[in-house]
Amino acid sequence: MSLNPANELQKLFVINDQSEKLVGLLHDTGSKEVVILCHGFTGRKENKNMVNISGALEKEGISAYRFDFSGNGESDGTFAYGNYMKEVEDIRAVVKHFNGVNRSVSAIVGHSKGGDVVLLYASKYHDIRTVVNLSGRYDLKKGIAERLGEDFMETIEKNGYMDVECQNTGNVLYRVTKESLMERLNTDMHEAALKIDKNCRVLTVHGTADEIIPVEDAYEFSKIMPNHKLHIIEGANHSFTEHQDELVPVVIDFIKSCMHQDKETSG
Repeated sequence: MSLNPANELQKLFVINDQSEKLVGLLHDTGSKEVVILCHGFTGRKENKNMVNISGALEKEGISAYRFDFSGNGESDGTFAYGNYMKEVEDIRAVVKHFNGVNRSVSAIVGHSKGGDVVLLYASKYHDIRTVVNLSGRYDLKKGIAERLGEDFMETIEKNGYMDVECQNTGNVLYRVTKESLMERLNTDMHEAALKIDKNCRVLTVHGTADEIIPVEDAYEFSKIMPNHKLHIIEGANHSFTEHQDELVPVVIDFIKSCMHQDKETSG
């Protein structure tokens, strides 16, 4: 098949198992293989990491699909704190969609919370052999007080929920229910990482200047996953804002080398 022009994006809808429409953009090069890209907490498919990695894959002749999780961006559904396993099922719907049209998902890439979600996907479903975790959190019990305040547990116990407001406008950004908080607290990334198939290759990329999730989390993942590659970017923040030039080639090279290995083993 001939390659599409570099800027020809297709809006592609996928229906998840709750009949919600997931909205994504397909960078279609005509390749059988597709890489799925997953944004982080309160993110969307237009985030810089998603756009740049998709574009770079496209230049390599590899199709990429970046989409909004349910309740985010253009997708149907209500935004909720937590929601890790629901987002796993959103990825599942996307994988099944591509399998159903005779394509194959060769890799899944996630940033921040999306990094956790792609690892959780690999721990539950063993059908993807290449996973990229960008700035994912190892201990989900941490980082909550920074976002919700030190007394978040008392507030949620008392009211059953807590509203997080925009500091500038006072508008409610999202609501944290007790149920969604408990889902996060009960999601064990250590246990999940141990369940990932040893044949599944995982790349973790993290910045030393990450202001949201400490770089130590990346080292913790590295300790327990047998088929794991760790790449630390000196001076990079959580979103790799000033380090796209290092981030993108690292991800692309990893995916390409994994695809090459897969072709050799299947050939």
